Amino acid sequence: MPHSRFVALVGKDGLTSLRGRSVMLFGLGGVGSYAAEALARSAVGTIYLIDFDNLEPSNLNRQLLALYSTLGRPKTEVMASRIKDIDPEIRVFSYTERLTAENIDRFLSLDPDWIIDCIDDVPMKILLMAKCLSENRKLVSSMGFANKFHPELIEIGTLAETSVCPLAKAMRLAMKQTGLPLTTPVVFSREAPQKTINPDIKLGSTAFVPAAAGLSIAGYVIRNLLEIGAE
Repeated sequence: MPHSRFVALVGKDGLTSLRGRSVMLFGLGGVGSYAAEALARSAVGTIYLIDFDNLEPSNLNRQLLALYSTLGRPKTEVMASRIKDIDPEIRVFSYTERLTAENIDRFLSLDPDWIIDCIDDVPMKILLMAKCLSENRKLVSSMGFANKFHPELIEIGTLAETSVCPLAKAMRLAMKQTGLPLTTPVVFSREAPQKTINPDIKLGSTAFVPAAAGLSIAGYVIRNLLEIGAE
């Protein structure tokens, strides 16, 4: 049985519950690709994938989908195929699009049970967070994991509880300016970012920190869907 080890923890009722739930994931990079993988291996019944980008050589060091055989292909296409290969019963809907102010309502109208934000576009992260707060939608957002070496320093908390992370700082400031609360759950690191050795590349990355962040996000969503130590 493909899910026997998982059912041993969550039970048949838990598996059935997850089969009936849906998760929407924005961004399939170093964090998002691992989050999507864990959702698929946890039997989430419907997964929406949104990413505008194609795979390129610079992705090979950290993104699950990046192989020499997949370079040049849309991330959504590769992830959708991978999910179907993991679990053919999952309903996968992929959109090779950038999240914008013009299409955000169309995506949210699909009404997923949970939304995962793994994009790098700060204005769109803020818009998505503000929309989800105003519409009372479940969202967890990824903060920054570039220039870091310590996956053990990754935490989950509200945006108000973040520190050290430059992206989280920018998000806190922007959200305060909108007058919205800093209550959205986020995955972040308390590790101070390192400086890159190469001055031409400001954002360095490892294979293990973004991956750990993505798995942490997926774990948070699965626990909440199953109401296991949920918020």
